[in-house]
Amino acid sequence: MAVLVLVGVLLIVVGGCVCVVWASRGGPRWVRAVAAVTLAAGELVRAGGSGRGSRSGSGSGSDGD
Repeated sequence: MAVLVLVGVLLIVVGGCVCVVWASRGGPRWVRAVAAVTLAAGELVRAGGSGRGSRSGSGSGSDGD
């Protein structure tokens, strides 16, 4: 069951990436909408992950100075 859920998530992610590429080449309106949602979700994931990474990154940066 968990494998099916992971495969479904993978298909959604790949479909979103395809829509981003297609929209950059001038796709239909629904493709641009899916691409916008995909890019927004990517920004949210990046912002959520950067909070954890920035603490460790700032610590390693101060060690180098």
